[in-house]
Amino acid sequence: MQHQLQLKNQLTMKMMFKTVALAIVAALLLTACGKDTTNTFVCTYKPPTDSASIAEIASLQTYLDIKGITNAIQHPNGFFYTIEEPGTGAKPTVCSTVTVIYRGKLTDDTQFDSNTSGTNFTLGGLIKGWQLGLPLIGAGGKIKLYIPPSLGYGASGSGVIPPNANLIFEIQQLGVYN
Repeated sequence: MQHQLQLKNQLTMKMMFKTVALAIVAALLLTACGKDTTNTFVCTYKPPTDSASIAEIASLQTYLDIKGITNAIQHPNGFFYTIEEPGTGAKPTVCSTVTVIYRGKLTDDTQFDSNTSGTNFTLGGLIKGWQLGLPLIGAGGKIKLYIPPSLGYGASGSGVIPPNANLIFEIQQLGVYN
């Protein structure tokens, strides 16, 4: 009887040891897998290299002339812009998250989108015109972008934006987070 009790105690001790060992291993694995100890963000976005065609640039120039907008600057990629305030904060890259207030409209003044309370975007996920235009100003800045189709929504359009539409965006860049 005593021998049986002794065997039972040994088995109980072995089971407790295995249970504790498994609990420690599980805790270590969960701790190691649940944390990002590197805090490394890998950005796969690349700045766009696309340029507007001569016809698209001419179309935007005609719009600017008709509206009497003489202070718009032509970017080397073919869109036009006016900087209302340059901003004093950081300038974004395509890998940055930006907080913006904006209004988007077509050249016939049809508004197709806006945000007046501030919204966040990763710049590399936006249309090419924004990717090229927003780095021209810092946080706190304001810019107006005149974007040709090839740097906007192209031949497919998007929602209420028709195919091959020139776009106008008024943007206030509230914050830049790299």
